[in-house]
Amino acid sequence: MKAKQNKFIATISILLLLTIILFIISLNLGVVRIAPINVFKTLIGMGTARDQLVLVDFRLPRMILALLIGAGLAVAGAILQGVSKNDLADPGILGINTGAGFAVILFIYFFQGSMNSISTFGTFLMPLFAFVGACIAALLIYVLAWKRGIDPVRLILVGIGVNSGFGAAIMIFQLKMNPQNFMQAAVWLSGDIWGANWKMVGVLAPLILVLLPFAIFKGHILNLLNLGDQVATGLGVRVEKERRLLLVIAVALSGFSVAAGGGIVFLGMVAPHIAKRLIGPRHQLFLPVTAILGSLLVLLADTIGKNLLAPTEIPVGIVVAVFSAPYFIYLLMKAK
Repeated sequence: MKAKQNKFIATISILLLLTIILFIISLNLGVVRIAPINVFKTLIGMGTARDQLVLVDFRLPRMILALLIGAGLAVAGAILQGVSKNDLADPGILGINTGAGFAVILFIYFFQGSMNSISTFGTFLMPLFAFVGACIAALLIYVLAWKRGIDPVRLILVGIGVNSGFGAAIMIFQLKMNPQNFMQAAVWLSGDIWGANWKMVGVLAPLILVLLPFAIFKGHILNLLNLGDQVATGLGVRVEKERRLLLVIAVALSGFSVAAGGGIVFLGMVAPHIAKRLIGPRHQLFLPVTAILGSLLVLLADTIGKNLLAPTEIPVGIVVAVFSAPYFIYLLMKAK
């Protein structure tokens, strides 16, 4: 037990250190390069007006959102894998992200009119719409996949079908938008950190930072659910109640993350798998590592996307998919 705790502390420390280093590097990089000493001066309030504008108004909120989105989607994927006992479960693959994206597109189409003119009130409502859309998608998947229990293969197949259905509905409303909004919506849905401002950070940060500790607190329930429903019931777990609560947590984390980051696919599958290889399957240790790893991966993808083909930006979701898709194929080939 002592060795496991030491390994956990070492793993968390290394991941946090890598995240901090990448965060500092990402602050320096971009279309406008800023020297490290000027970054430090700006952060303590002694920088130029230009550096203040670039760092504080543009880069910092985007990078903080990247950390929040990564942690939210990674932990959501870990919960879905634990609840469904399916290693391929991911909010993006199952259609939960697409359901959230559809709700946001509806909100923008009917209430905002443009992807560029989201009001302050709209910034607060978007996560709510995304959460409702994610809940509807999750409910559809749960109902359609249920047949004397949840079969892992059936869950994936139903999820892919629901994903396709919501994707078609999104396309219908995109075609009704003007060309500029159509292109912006397409980029955002591919996994772009959109609306990267302090208002969005102020809305999402409390929501995600409350849900993440609660998910980690419920880690022992996930451990018991993995033993099977009968064993968990015998140990005093109210299985269906706890399963529904965990699903709500996963759906909320996915929906809130989609509101700012669009449809980032595969992250919720890959990050938990890597974390499990690093620290083992015990969820009390596994979920915190998953959260930090998810943040690190999205921040890395954002840094690569901003600089690889600068000044053109590659959406985060595309970078994540390029690196994650081969691992997904490997898991499919490995699955029984």
